[in-house]
Amino acid sequence: MMHELSVTQSILEIALDYATRGQATKITEIRLQIGEISDFDDEWIQRYFDFVSKGTIAEGAKLRISRLPARMQCHRCSSIFSLDKSTWNTQCPSCQSKETQLISGREFRVESLEVI
Repeated sequence: MMHELSVTQSILEIALDYATRGQATKITEIRLQIGEISDFDDEWIQRYFDFVSKGTIAEGAKLRISRLPARMQCHRCSSIFSLDKSTWNTQCPSCQSKETQLISGREFRVESLEVI
């Protein structure tokens, strides 16, 4: 769970940087996009954020988290397909190649801020 603390501190720094550049006085909401196979727990991210944001213009801000699907791409035929998380099968359904690469599903980014 400790990596959530450092990531949450980064979220706060990014949000404060953008908000102060835009001369905002309060951050009310932060929208995050997190890949569905990252191991971040939404509840802990909010808890850590509540802790690290105390005394800043982001104190009390709600984190809105959307999960991005895990997708693979085949090196042989370039097909893009969803990763089946129940089996973790990475074989291309189009050409059956096992030469595939994860292209999404581990992202972590600040999408937008709501400020006053």
